[in-house]
Amino acid sequence: MAGGSLLALLDDIASILDDVSVMTKTAASKTAGVLGDDLALNAQQVSGVVAKRELPVVWGVAKGSFVNKLILVPAALALNHFAPWAVTPLLMVGGAYLCFEGVEKLVHLAAHRRKKSAEEAKEELAALGEGKVDEKAKIKGAIRTDFVLSAEIIVITLGVVSEETFAKQAMVLSTIAVLMTIGVYGLVACIVKLDDLGLFLSQKKTALAQGIGRSILWAAPFLMKLLSVAGTAAMFLVGGQILLHGIKPAHHWVLHLVEGWGGFAKVAEYAFNGLFGVACGALVLAVVHPLMKRMGKAH
Repeated sequence: MAGGSLLALLDDIASILDDVSVMTKTAASKTAGVLGDDLALNAQQVSGVVAKRELPVVWGVAKGSFVNKLILVPAALALNHFAPWAVTPLLMVGGAYLCFEGVEKLVHLAAHRRKKSAEEAKEELAALGEGKVDEKAKIKGAIRTDFVLSAEIIVITLGVVSEETFAKQAMVLSTIAVLMTIGVYGLVACIVKLDDLGLFLSQKKTALAQGIGRSILWAAPFLMKLLSVAGTAAMFLVGGQILLHGIKPAHHWVLHLVEGWGGFAKVAEYAFNGLFGVACGALVLAVVHPLMKRMGKAH
Protein backbone atom coordinates (compact mmCIF):
# COMPACT_ATOMS: atom_id res chain seq x y z
CA MET A 1 0.00 0.00 0.00
CA ALA A 2 2.83 2.36 0.98
CA GLY A 3 4.67 1.48 -2.23
CA GLY A 4 1.57 2.24 -4.28
CA SER A 5 1.19 5.63 -2.57
CA LEU A 6 4.82 6.47 -3.26
CA LEU A 7 4.46 5.56 -6.93
CA ALA A 8 1.29 7.68 -7.18
CA LEU A 9 3.14 10.61 -5.57
CA LEU A 10 6.08 10.24 -7.96
CA ASP A 11 3.65 10.06 -10.88
CA ASP A 12 1.97 13.30 -9.70
CA ILE A 13 5.36 15.01 -9.35
CA ALA A 14 6.41 13.85 -12.84
CA SER A 15 3.11 15.12 -14.26
CA ILE A 16 3.56 18.53 -12.59
CA LEU A 17 7.16 18.81 -13.81
CA ASP A 18 6.05 17.89 -17.33
CA ASP A 19 3.36 20.61 -17.23
CA VAL A 20 5.90 23.11 -15.89
CA SER A 21 8.34 22.17 -18.68
CA VAL A 22 5.70 22.70 -21.40
CA MET A 23 4.58 26.03 -19.92
CA THR A 24 8.19 27.17 -19.51
CA LYS A 25 8.85 26.47 -23.22
CA THR A 26 5.72 28.43 -24.18
CA ALA A 27 6.69 31.36 -21.94
CA ALA A 28 10.27 31.31 -23.29
CA SER A 29 9.02 31.56 -26.88
CA LYS A 30 6.73 34.48 -25.97
CA THR A 31 9.51 36.36 -24.17
CA ALA A 32 12.18 35.74 -26.85
CA GLY A 33 11.75 39.26 -28.28
CA VAL A 34 12.25 40.89 -24.88
CA LEU A 35 15.24 38.61 -24.30
CA GLY A 36 16.86 39.95 -27.48
CA ASP A 37 16.24 43.52 -26.32
CA ASP A 38 17.62 42.67 -22.87
CA LEU A 39 20.78 41.25 -24.46
CA ALA A 40 21.34 44.29 -26.68
CA LEU A 41 20.73 46.76 -23.85
CA ASN A 42 23.02 45.05 -21.34
CA ALA A 43 25.84 44.51 -23.84
CA GLN A 44 25.62 48.23 -24.55
CA GLN A 45 25.51 49.18 -20.86
CA VAL A 46 28.80 47.42 -20.00
CA SER A 47 30.71 48.67 -23.05
CA GLY A 48 33.51 51.19 -22.53
CA VAL A 49 34.93 49.46 -19.46
CA VAL A 50 38.63 48.57 -19.24
CA ALA A 51 39.19 45.01 -20.55
CA LYS A 52 40.25 43.51 -17.21
CA ARG A 53 37.13 44.94 -15.51
CA GLU A 54 34.57 43.79 -18.13
CA LEU A 55 33.71 40.45 -16.55
CA PRO A 56 33.49 41.86 -12.98
CA VAL A 57 31.07 44.52 -14.27
CA VAL A 58 28.97 41.90 -16.09
CA TRP A 59 28.96 39.79 -12.92
CA GLY A 60 27.90 42.82 -10.86
CA VAL A 61 24.96 43.47 -13.20
CA ALA A 62 24.07 39.76 -13.24
CA LYS A 63 23.93 39.70 -9.43
CA GLY A 64 21.69 42.77 -9.52
CA SER A 65 19.50 41.02 -12.09
CA PHE A 66 19.10 38.01 -9.80
CA VAL A 67 18.07 40.37 -6.97
CA ASN A 68 15.57 41.99 -9.36
CA LYS A 69 14.05 38.57 -10.07
CA LEU A 70 13.95 37.74 -6.35
CA ILE A 71 11.86 40.89 -5.89
CA LEU A 72 9.76 40.60 -9.04
CA VAL A 73 8.69 36.95 -8.91
CA PRO A 74 7.07 37.11 -5.42
CA ALA A 75 5.70 40.60 -6.19
CA ALA A 76 4.12 39.38 -9.45
CA LEU A 77 2.56 36.37 -7.71
CA ALA A 78 1.22 38.57 -4.90
CA LEU A 79 -0.13 41.22 -7.29
CA ASN A 80 -1.76 38.59 -9.48
CA HIS A 81 -3.50 37.17 -6.42
CA PHE A 82 -4.46 40.31 -4.49
CA ALA A 83 -4.50 43.17 -7.05
CA PRO A 84 -4.30 41.94 -10.67
CA TRP A 85 -5.50 45.36 -11.87
CA ALA A 86 -2.25 46.97 -10.65
CA VAL A 87 0.10 44.93 -12.88
CA THR A 88 -0.49 46.90 -16.10
CA PRO A 89 -0.19 50.44 -14.57
CA LEU A 90 3.08 49.49 -12.84
CA LEU A 91 4.41 48.00 -16.05
CA MET A 92 3.48 51.22 -17.89
CA VAL A 93 5.50 53.26 -15.40
CA GLY A 94 8.47 51.05 -16.23
CA GLY A 95 7.81 51.48 -19.96
CA ALA A 96 7.71 55.26 -19.57
CA TYR A 97 11.04 55.11 -17.72
CA LEU A 98 12.63 53.09 -20.55
CA CYS A 99 11.43 55.64 -23.14
CA PHE A 100 12.69 58.52 -20.97
CA GLU A 101 16.09 56.84 -20.62
CA GLY A 102 16.27 56.32 -24.40
CA VAL A 103 15.50 59.98 -25.18
CA GLU A 104 17.98 61.07 -22.52
CA LYS A 105 20.68 59.02 -24.29
CA LEU A 106 19.83 60.67 -27.63
CA VAL A 107 19.94 64.15 -26.08
CA HIS A 108 23.26 63.34 -24.40
CA LEU A 109 24.67 62.06 -27.71
CA ALA A 110 23.50 65.18 -29.58
CA ALA A 111 25.02 67.44 -26.92
CA HIS A 112 28.40 65.74 -27.25
CA ARG A 113 28.52 65.82 -31.05
CA ARG A 114 29.87 69.36 -30.94
CA LYS A 115 33.58 69.74 -31.65
CA LYS A 116 35.67 69.11 -28.55
CA SER A 117 38.41 71.50 -27.54
CA ALA A 118 41.98 70.21 -27.42
CA GLU A 119 41.88 70.26 -23.61
CA GLU A 120 38.63 68.26 -23.47
CA ALA A 121 39.96 65.69 -25.93
CA LYS A 122 43.16 65.36 -23.92
CA GLU A 123 41.24 64.82 -20.67
CA GLU A 124 38.96 62.24 -22.32
CA LEU A 125 41.90 60.26 -23.72
CA ALA A 126 43.67 60.38 -20.34
CA ALA A 127 40.53 59.09 -18.60
CA LEU A 128 40.18 56.24 -21.11
CA GLY A 129 43.84 55.36 -20.79
CA GLU A 130 43.70 55.24 -17.01
CA GLY A 131 40.40 53.35 -17.03
CA LYS A 132 38.53 56.08 -15.17
CA VAL A 133 35.05 54.77 -15.91
CA ASP A 134 32.35 55.07 -13.28
CA GLU A 135 31.69 51.34 -12.92
CA LYS A 136 29.20 51.77 -10.09
CA ALA A 137 27.10 54.15 -12.19
CA LYS A 138 27.22 51.75 -15.15
CA ILE A 139 26.18 48.80 -12.99
CA LYS A 140 23.35 50.75 -11.32
CA GLY A 141 22.07 51.99 -14.69
CA ALA A 142 22.16 48.49 -16.17
CA ILE A 143 20.35 47.03 -13.14
CA ARG A 144 17.62 49.69 -13.35
CA THR A 145 17.08 48.91 -17.04
CA ASP A 146 17.16 45.18 -16.32
CA PHE A 147 14.44 45.66 -13.69
CA VAL A 148 11.97 47.00 -16.27
CA LEU A 149 12.77 44.34 -18.88
CA SER A 150 12.67 41.60 -16.24
CA ALA A 151 9.28 42.88 -15.11
CA GLU A 152 7.95 42.53 -18.65
CA ILE A 153 9.36 39.01 -18.95
CA ILE A 154 7.75 38.04 -15.64
CA VAL A 155 4.38 39.58 -16.58
CA ILE A 156 4.36 37.85 -20.00
CA THR A 157 5.17 34.56 -18.28
CA LEU A 158 2.45 35.19 -15.72
CA GLY A 159 -0.02 35.63 -18.58
CA VAL A 160 0.87 32.13 -19.84
CA VAL A 161 0.27 30.48 -16.43
CA SER A 162 -2.45 32.77 -15.02
CA GLU A 163 -5.05 29.97 -14.97
CA GLU A 164 -2.75 27.44 -13.28
CA THR A 165 -2.34 26.68 -9.59
CA PHE A 166 -0.18 28.96 -7.44
CA ALA A 167 2.51 26.24 -7.16
CA LYS A 168 2.81 25.87 -10.94
CA GLN A 169 2.88 29.65 -11.40
CA ALA A 170 5.73 29.95 -8.89
CA MET A 171 7.71 27.09 -10.48
CA VAL A 172 7.38 28.42 -14.05
CA LEU A 173 8.19 32.03 -13.07
CA SER A 174 11.23 30.93 -11.06
CA THR A 175 12.50 28.70 -13.89
CA ILE A 176 12.12 31.46 -16.50
CA ALA A 177 13.78 34.00 -14.18
CA VAL A 178 16.85 31.80 -13.64
CA LEU A 179 17.19 30.65 -17.26
CA MET A 180 16.76 34.14 -18.71
CA THR A 181 19.32 35.68 -16.34
CA ILE A 182 21.94 33.00 -16.97
CA GLY A 183 21.29 33.11 -20.73
CA VAL A 184 21.43 36.89 -21.09
CA TYR A 185 24.50 37.55 -18.95
CA GLY A 186 26.33 34.48 -20.24
CA LEU A 187 25.93 35.86 -23.77
CA VAL A 188 26.85 39.40 -22.65
CA ALA A 189 30.05 38.04 -21.09
CA CYS A 190 30.89 36.26 -24.36
CA ILE A 191 30.22 39.40 -26.42
CA VAL A 192 32.35 41.75 -24.32
CA LYS A 193 35.29 39.29 -24.41
CA LEU A 194 35.17 38.78 -28.18
CA ASP A 195 38.16 41.05 -28.72
CA ASP A 196 40.23 38.99 -26.26
CA LEU A 197 39.27 35.81 -28.14
CA GLY A 198 40.25 37.46 -31.42
CA LEU A 199 43.63 38.52 -30.01
CA PHE A 200 44.23 35.02 -28.63
CA LEU A 201 43.47 33.35 -31.97
CA SER A 202 45.47 35.90 -33.99
CA GLN A 203 48.61 34.93 -32.02
CA LYS A 204 48.28 31.23 -32.88
CA LYS A 205 50.68 29.60 -35.34
CA THR A 206 48.11 28.26 -37.82
CA ALA A 207 46.96 30.51 -40.66
CA LEU A 208 43.31 29.51 -40.12
CA ALA A 209 43.32 30.53 -36.44
CA GLN A 210 45.09 33.79 -37.26
CA GLY A 211 42.55 34.56 -40.00
CA ILE A 212 39.61 33.88 -37.66
CA GLY A 213 41.24 35.96 -34.94
CA ARG A 214 41.83 38.93 -37.24
CA SER A 215 38.24 38.68 -38.51
CA ILE A 216 36.91 38.74 -34.94
CA LEU A 217 39.11 41.74 -34.06
CA TRP A 218 37.85 43.56 -37.16
CA ALA A 219 34.18 42.74 -36.49
CA ALA A 220 34.11 43.27 -32.68
CA PRO A 221 34.00 47.14 -32.74
CA PHE A 222 31.23 47.08 -35.36
CA LEU A 223 29.26 44.56 -33.29
CA MET A 224 29.54 46.72 -30.16
CA LYS A 225 28.46 49.79 -32.16
CA LEU A 226 25.52 47.84 -33.56
CA LEU A 227 24.54 46.66 -30.09
CA SER A 228 24.76 50.24 -28.82
CA VAL A 229 22.32 51.40 -31.51
CA ALA A 230 20.11 48.32 -31.04
CA GLY A 231 20.10 48.84 -27.28
CA THR A 232 18.83 52.41 -27.57
CA ALA A 233 16.25 51.39 -30.19
CA ALA A 234 15.13 48.54 -27.91
CA MET A 235 14.30 51.04 -25.17
CA PHE A 236 11.77 52.72 -27.47
CA LEU A 237 10.43 49.47 -28.94
CA VAL A 238 9.90 47.77 -25.58
CA GLY A 239 8.79 50.91 -23.73
CA GLY A 240 6.43 51.96 -26.55
CA GLN A 241 4.98 48.46 -26.75
CA ILE A 242 4.32 48.37 -22.99
CA LEU A 243 2.63 51.79 -23.08
CA LEU A 244 0.53 51.02 -26.18
CA HIS A 245 -0.60 47.68 -24.74
CA GLY A 246 -1.66 49.53 -21.59
CA ILE A 247 -3.70 52.07 -23.61
CA LYS A 248 -6.20 49.69 -25.22
CA PRO A 249 -7.85 52.13 -27.70
CA ALA A 250 -4.44 53.23 -29.03
CA HIS A 251 -3.25 49.61 -29.31
CA HIS A 252 -6.41 48.55 -31.19
CA TRP A 253 -6.06 51.57 -33.49
CA VAL A 254 -2.47 50.57 -34.37
CA LEU A 255 -3.51 46.95 -35.02
CA HIS A 256 -6.38 48.13 -37.23
CA LEU A 257 -4.05 50.50 -39.08
CA VAL A 258 -1.47 47.81 -39.96
CA GLU A 259 -4.07 45.13 -40.65
CA GLY A 260 -3.84 45.40 -44.44
CA TRP A 261 -0.07 45.59 -44.60
CA GLY A 262 0.34 41.84 -45.14
CA GLY A 263 3.83 40.58 -44.35
CA PHE A 264 4.94 44.05 -43.24
CA ALA A 265 2.23 44.31 -40.56
CA LYS A 266 4.53 43.22 -37.72
CA VAL A 267 7.32 45.54 -38.89
CA ALA A 268 4.86 48.44 -39.09
CA GLU A 269 3.56 47.64 -35.60
CA TYR A 270 7.13 47.70 -34.22
CA ALA A 271 7.70 51.03 -35.99
CA PHE A 272 4.59 52.52 -34.37
CA ASN A 273 5.74 51.15 -30.99
CA GLY A 274 9.12 52.83 -31.45
CA LEU A 275 7.66 56.18 -32.56
CA PHE A 276 5.19 56.15 -29.68
CA GLY A 277 8.07 55.35 -27.34
CA VAL A 278 10.13 58.29 -28.63
CA ALA A 279 7.14 60.66 -28.25
CA CYS A 280 6.40 59.48 -24.70
CA GLY A 281 10.07 59.60 -23.72
CA ALA A 282 10.36 63.17 -25.00
CA LEU A 283 7.23 64.15 -23.07
CA VAL A 284 8.54 62.61 -19.84
CA LEU A 285 11.94 64.29 -20.36
CA ALA A 286 10.25 67.66 -20.93
CA VAL A 287 8.49 67.28 -17.56
CA VAL A 288 11.26 65.62 -15.56
CA HIS A 289 14.34 67.52 -16.80
CA PRO A 290 13.34 70.96 -15.39
CA LEU A 291 12.47 69.29 -12.08
CA MET A 292 15.87 67.54 -12.00
CA LYS A 293 17.65 70.84 -12.70
CA ARG A 294 15.65 72.62 -10.00
CA MET A 295 16.39 69.86 -7.47
CA GLY A 296 20.05 69.97 -8.42
CA LYS A 297 20.19 73.74 -7.84
CA ALA A 298 18.37 73.38 -4.54
CA HIS A 299 20.86 70.72 -3.48
